Amino acid sequence: MSRMAVWEMKKQMPAVVVGSSLGALVALEACRLTSGAPLVLIAPALGFGSRWLERLSPADSIRVFHHGEGRELPIHRRFFEEMAAGGVEDEPPDRPVTVFMGGRDESVPPAGVRAVWSRWERSGRLPAGSRYVEIPEGDHGLVDHVDRIAEEIQRAAGRLGRAAGEP
Repeated sequence: MSRMAVWEMKKQMPAVVVGSSLGALVALEACRLTSGAPLVLIAPALGFGSRWLERLSPADSIRVFHHGEGRELPIHRRFFEEMAAGGVEDEPPDRPVTVFMGGRDESVPPAGVRAVWSRWERSGRLPAGSRYVEIPEGDHGLVDHVDRIAEEIQRAAGRLGRAAGEP
């Protein structure tokens, strides 16, 4: 999935890369393999693989609600093993990143995302302009906060334009 995203990023050259939930992990990994656009991660599923591996036996699969499809879909243990081994959240991104997290997220524990963010900050390698925005009343979809997220996407896109010398 990340390879496809990298291919599209090289082709489209986006002003900002946005990903939500598992898509935020794809965006994060794709940005590690390309240069340029800042990131906006919405309810990023950081720690997703290792969190689920703790609960599954070797042959297990689980059904997870897929917000895009509006229904539950099965996911096999191998997917979680690959996610846990990927290390996508080990290092902070090399470009400005804004993370939006709902304080009442029912799918991704906010404490885990806060912990990753804190580790990124302590590393001293989190780029200037990066921000963590927790919306206390927000859930995983953050649909009641799309205007705020859209403003941040536009702000991030403008930041890239200024960095490239555009007015």
